[in-house]
Amino acid sequence: MLLLDPSDFQIPDLRIIPVDRLIPHEREDSRRTGALADRFRESGILKNPPIVTPAGGGEPDERYVVLDGANRVATATSAGFPHLVVQVVPYTEPQVRLSTWHHALVEQRPGSLERALSGIAGLEIRTEHLGHARALLARRDAIAFVVHGDGAVQTLHGGSDLDRKNTLRNAVVDLYRGHHPYHRVTRDSIDDARERYHDVTSLVVFPHFHPEEILEVARSGARVPAGITRHVIGWRALRINIPLERMADRGPTLAEKNAWLRAWVAERVERNQLRFYEESTVSFDE
Repeated sequence: MLLLDPSDFQIPDLRIIPVDRLIPHEREDSRRTGALADRFRESGILKNPPIVTPAGGGEPDERYVVLDGANRVATATSAGFPHLVVQVVPYTEPQVRLSTWHHALVEQRPGSLERALSGIAGLEIRTEHLGHARALLARRDAIAFVVHGDGAVQTLHGGSDLDRKNTLRNAVVDLYRGHHPYHRVTRDSIDDARERYHDVTSLVVFPHFHPEEILEVARSGARVPAGITRHVIGWRALRINIPLERMADRGPTLAEKNAWLRAWVAERVERNQLRFYEESTVSFDE
């Protein structure tokens, strides 16, 4: 563990923002929001703030795209919170690195995924070599590709615009999300996935997105599937443990709430309660 002087590093930009100004770029995972709502009620605190970035695009009223924490935002929205504490970040490297999660499926019977894919209206399926499939995905001629357990590769095509492509991509994920277990992996190799998870039966590979594309998706109202974008945040704020009643309270104005938050942060800096960790961490209680 490395403890660093907070004066040497930028303190996370924490703000209290109206919930209706937060727009997701991905679908929420209803299985996780239910459990998260229970945890909210039991703990009474917001442990880790969602990560957001300004939506841009000439918005008349500034909105923020949720990069990480869509389920927390959905839970706060369903609970009727007027405001939520978030961490605002610039959508640029090295502060934020965007990569992709691929889905390593398990417990799929041979041929079941192929049959299910063929039932998606508007989806074209082609058999390709792995190298060509990667090339098609890289230049966005395919919306995804699938490596089956026997090594066969199928590329998935369809959609004439951003919204339609995302609709088809969501339809693919909906075939198994909530129905069959899967692991999230960073490499597009089924052999690599099987080295870590021996029960993998197929691998669904998604494209690498660009930050501007994610912003456009969010502003348009389209949504990428839950669990395929991976945002690595530098100096992420964790364990802020803000009482939920502060965000639910409709008495104070937004300016008053943010004044309270600034004083709350300043007090912890003064008490030397902030800790900056440079090494990667693994959490076992999320």
